Parts: sequence; C-alpha cells; structure tokens
Amino acid sequence: MPEGDAVWRTAARLNEALAGRPITEWELRWGELGASDKRGGTTIEVVPHGKHILHRLDDGWTLHSHLRMEGRWSVVERPKVTARNRRDPWIRALVGTAESVALGRQLGMLNLVRTDREEALVGHLGPDLLGSDWDAEEALRRLRSHPDAELGAALLDQTNLAGIGTMWAAEICFLEKVNPWTPTGALDDAALARVVARAHRLLNGTLKFKGSVSTGNWRDPLYIYGKPGRPCPRCAAPIRKASIGKAPTQRELYYCAVCAPRPDSEPEKTRIPTA
Repeated sequence: MPEGDAVWRTAARLNEALAGRPITEWELRWGELGASDKRGGTTIEVVPHGKHILHRLDDGWTLHSHLRMEGRWSVVERPKVTARNRRDPWIRALVGTAESVALGRQLGMLNLVRTDREEALVGHLGPDLLGSDWDAEEALRRLRSHPDAELGAALLDQTNLAGIGTMWAAEICFLEKVNPWTPTGALDDAALARVVARAHRLLNGTLKFKGSVSTGNWRDPLYIYGKPGRPCPRCAAPIRKASIGKAPTQRELYYCAVCAPRPDSEPEKTRIPTA
C-alpha cells in the first residue's frame, strides 16, 4: 500500500492538473456512482488526508478515493489519451479537463460525498503527519491509549497517526533502535515522543525530492525495508522480516534481531564484519 508521502505526491499531481479548471469529462465506473455527472463544474482543490485523497468540487461535493494496495492515479495529456486507455478494465474513474485527463486505476475505494460530510470518511483518522494541522501531542495521546499494542502495529494503525505504511514503520523503528514488537506501553514518554518526531521528520523530509521513495524513483535511501537476509547497516547481522498485528490487518515488517531484538526472543550474538 502506498505510504503517506506517495499519496501526498499523487494528490499534488492531481491538484496541479485539475484545480481551477472546468471539468469536461467525468466517468466513475463504480456501482451507483456511474450515474453521477459533474461535467461543467470546477475542481476547487485535490488534497491528501493520510492515505486518502479528497477531490473537492465547486458544487459542494467531494470525490474521495483510497488507493489501497494496487491503486494509482495518473495524469495524461488529453491528446495522449487513447481508446485503449479508456477500454482498460481496471480504470475506475476518469476526470478530465480541456488539457488533461486523470485516470484512476485499480482504486481500492471511491465515494462521492457532500464536502461538509467528509468527516464521515476520514474523521476516524489520527493526526496527518503531512498535514498543515499536524498535532504531535494528539498522536502521542492516541498511541499511549493502547499500551499493549505492538509499536509497529500501532504506527500502522491510521487511527493513531495517519500516513505510515510498512516501509516507514520499519525504517522508523530501526532508526530509533526499537523493536517493532515492543509494547507501546513499554516505552517511556521521551522514547515514544522521539518515535513520533522521527516519523514526522522522515515523511516530511521525503517531500523535497521529485520522485517517491515508495515507488523507487531515486537512489534507494532505505536501511532495512525490502532487504531480508542482507547485512544490517549497523551490525551486519542479517535483516529479518516477520508478521505483525492480528488478522485481518497483519502486515510484514523488517527488523534487525541484534540491534533491536524481539522482546519474546533470546538476543543473538552480534556478527562482526570481517575486514
């Protein structure tokens, strides 16, 4: 599933292409939404909220989408939109202007709601790490309210703080030298505050790049994510991965069993790199 920074970039691309421009094409291939028609209206803005995208229109309605695992939005210049593009069975939404068309492919969720009712879809989310109204204290309060939750699972829970996926959860825990399976309540206030501050700093730091870490558009800056069996950059022990959380929301996280051993396992001997 795309991380919050990738969703932020997607919303920024859509906003750049659509905001302030009249809608000349509107097709939602999603059940009853197929009967909707917003042609002639104008896009006010397209904004992210955690991993959700809110496309606000001037008639007081919002097109809400969530990418889930496979979804993506792309923007194509109108002359380059082909009949084959339009026939793609995975296309779930087409929103176009005179200049370009936004294609929503394999979207995991699509809703059309009154803008003043957006809270019904995103109100349950915790503070948005990339939002202008980021509230670190509220994120900490929510994390502390689940002391028995494993830290990695708590970071992935979007009701605590919004925007972290498995990639950044693994990287944050590694950088803070905390095992993802450590109960949140086992961390003191200062340690948990450092985790939250690291999350905020890390995700915001990616926005200065033109590509996306989540899609690998530039030199790999990751320490352990997606590298099982490769040597840990701190101690050279092999990086591991394991399932975290409970069904049906369990995910796979990467970690180093030496730098940050699992609380339920015996510590391993540190492997010293050879010259």
